[in-house]
Amino acid sequence: MIYVCICICEILFLAWSYFFIKSYQLDGYNIKIFLKEAVEFKLSFGRKNKLVFTKRMIRFLICLFIVSTALFSIINIFVHSPFLKALDCLIIYIFAAILIAICHYLMLPLENLIKKGYIHRAKVKLNKLSIIKIGITGSYGKTSTKNILCAMLEKQYKVLTTPKNYNTEMGITKTILNHLDDHDVFIAEMGARHKGDIEVLTKLVKPKYGIITSIGAMHLDTFKNLQTIEDTKYELTNGIDKDGFIVFNGDSPSSKRLYNRFSGEKYLTCEEGSFAYARNINVGIEGSRFELVLDGKVIPLSTKLLGKFNIDNIVTASALAYKLGISIQDIVDAVKKLDTTPHRLEIIKNNYCTILDDSYNSNEIGFSEALNVLDKFDGVKIVITPGLVEMGYKQSEINFSLGGKIADVADYIIIMNEINKNYLLSGAISHNFQRDKIFFAATRKKQKEILERLMIKGCIILFENDLPDNYK
Repeated sequence: MIYVCICICEILFLAWSYFFIKSYQLDGYNIKIFLKEAVEFKLSFGRKNKLVFTKRMIRFLICLFIVSTALFSIINIFVHSPFLKALDCLIIYIFAAILIAICHYLMLPLENLIKKGYIHRAKVKLNKLSIIKIGITGSYGKTSTKNILCAMLEKQYKVLTTPKNYNTEMGITKTILNHLDDHDVFIAEMGARHKGDIEVLTKLVKPKYGIITSIGAMHLDTFKNLQTIEDTKYELTNGIDKDGFIVFNGDSPSSKRLYNRFSGEKYLTCEEGSFAYARNINVGIEGSRFELVLDGKVIPLSTKLLGKFNIDNIVTASALAYKLGISIQDIVDAVKKLDTTPHRLEIIKNNYCTILDDSYNSNEIGFSEALNVLDKFDGVKIVITPGLVEMGYKQSEINFSLGGKIADVADYIIIMNEINKNYLLSGAISHNFQRDKIFFAATRKKQKEILERLMIKGCIILFENDLPDNYK
């Protein structure tokens, strides 16, 4: 009977702790963030993100199973009062987050050892290869610039890039260990949330060439201010080979400041008169046309990509590709054949409506550009968004501003996030947007119901940004 009780307690505990465990994984196994969210009960109850049974998660679950089973065994064997047994088990359920934290620290030495082993193997493998290594960092446009540069370099080289947004130390490490083979070029996207993150990644990759894209207010919840963001992105310059160079996207003041700060070989883009820039820009709903001025040469270009920010990404990638020996004709051909990155201002058309899927965008510049593109369409326009998060002290200001920009373009607004609900709402109303055309959907089911009521033939729907389940 005791063993039956233990099994029942354990099954109920694991079922109850599922959402805690999922939040722990979504938080990148960062125990401080997890505990803060657990105290505020901001757990991942949604269905969008599922628990991924990685090797690390399986090891963690084994540890949690052993520890929780031991506790339930002690209670059922040594506590004789049924009331006290139930009370003790209830306490364990209530403090599931604490138990997860205990298991986190129990597993931490092993996880650090395994991590160091993977990273060491990746460094050894990379150092043995004679390969062109490129690092890309910045606040906005890293993934798009990486994909565009890859398309250009593939005209001459066999290229490997970090997939999707695998821009962390372990993401890059796994790419090297699992995918790097007889490639000529390795392009590593480098993301950061804390000062020192880019320095760690440059020590891993040791790139010869680099790109610093636009820089702005991203992850202010951890960086706290723009100066720290700039300093962190500048860490890439310290890891570049002395005979290498860096391309800076001069469209952002921060990136231009870093350009002026850097004393090595460097190239500025996206500013008139710089090494590479665009002019005579014409952006429509079917794509973009412009003239690329590259090293004094004027090159007419056309692309299916939408938005000025994508033109800036093309210009910046073109500068590095050109310096690496890619011909102008190959650059033209690559740009012409570029496909939209999935979920990044991707147009999806059917017989009833047009969808602008920008759900992977999470920055203010991209958000504004998506609205500019939406404005070029004719028809009823619906914007579905949770706003932007992780903006620190600028959270309210940025989302209030975006609410106003949405109001200037859209006919209806569906807000998908409680955090930014009031900011977006008040921003839209400040631009005289009618309150009865603003809706709030706490769930995707509710969003679908509202959307079905609003949709008419020929409408345009912009999905702008998406958030994991632990944002409510």
